[in-house]
Amino acid sequence: MSSSPDNYIPKTPASIACNIEKTLEVLGGKWAFLILRELFGGTKRFGELQKSIPAVSPRALTSTLRHLEDKGVLERHVFPTVPVTVEYTLTPKGEDLHRIIKEMKLWAAKWT
Repeated sequence: MSSSPDNYIPKTPASIACNIEKTLEVLGGKWAFLILRELFGGTKRFGELQKSIPAVSPRALTSTLRHLEDKGVLERHVFPTVPVTVEYTLTPKGEDLHRIIKEMKLWAAKWT
């Protein structure tokens, strides 16, 4: 499944409304933050993600990866090997989340 080109064109808002809900909808469930954390370090294969996030089930990992791909946050690259090799890479939209998540991490370190 490939993301549409529109997912890579940033919007310039006429006014900034409270879009936190939209951001959270793009991020999806609880595993998205951990997957993004891993992909901020570069391209990863499914098995590498599973090893680095041992608490996530293969089903939940697959579901979250598909959600993030549908939202244009990451790209899935399939290589015709035996067995098939699948790699995940952040798109510019996904990379743009790094600053936000880093700020959330700093807030948690300060206040929790």
